[in-house]
Amino acid sequence: MTHWSSRLLARYLRREGITVSHVFVADLWREERLRPWQQGTFKLSADPRFEEKVTDIVGLYMDPPEGAVVLCVDEKSQVQALDRTQPLLPMTFDKQEKRTHDYVRHGTTTLFAALDMGTGEVTASCHRQHRAVEFLSFLDTVEDKYRDRETHVVLDNFSTHSTAAVKEWLAEHPNFHFHFTPVSGSFMNQVETWFGVITKQAIRRGTFKSVAHLIRRINDYIANWNSDCKPFMWTADAASILAKVKFVESQVRAITGH
Repeated sequence: MTHWSSRLLARYLRREGITVSHVFVADLWREERLRPWQQGTFKLSADPRFEEKVTDIVGLYMDPPEGAVVLCVDEKSQVQALDRTQPLLPMTFDKQEKRTHDYVRHGTTTLFAALDMGTGEVTASCHRQHRAVEFLSFLDTVEDKYRDRETHVVLDNFSTHSTAAVKEWLAEHPNFHFHFTPVSGSFMNQVETWFGVITKQAIRRGTFKSVAHLIRRINDYIANWNSDCKPFMWTADAASILAKVKFVESQVRAITGH
């Protein structure tokens, strides 16, 4: 059995000679805060520089260099322009919103975004692909906005972020400094939180007649976001993050023996 309910467990215990009701099991779970119907995921980073990178990025978030800009940068690829086969039925006072489960896919776009940790403002652009050439084009857009300011960029280890052309671009722009998150440590990049927000509020439930329609909706959302933006507040210090990781590592060792 991989998914227990209170009734199933009570039935199993009775077969084992322990007579309890499913109500007793449910009450026990509630008292002990056990939720066997739920499950989560975890992934431990194998990055040998994990501690160093966590300390570096948290330092940027919680104590940035004076006068510097801290940007969280990433791309959200394969954003789909989905068009429902029938019109959406809007929510009314006694009925929830309804939509057809089937759809027509009109294509995709890649959303590049830079979240300013100091202000919450987002700089973004959409491209057909997410190669190094598109990334460099986006870097030019960002550089044009923050020209001549010391700029620290937090980003992940995607291969297009460290090509020879990107390294050459960095050499030509000494005011830009890259800070890579740990491998399997995308939670350290705050733009991922913003991607979650725009997905929930403007993309996932949308209906788009074309990729151009999708891009217009994304741009409208970003303009509205920037008109009243607020920064995301990072509260976890490096020591607490590292302590949680070490605790999970100890649990894994206790279960697996290595």
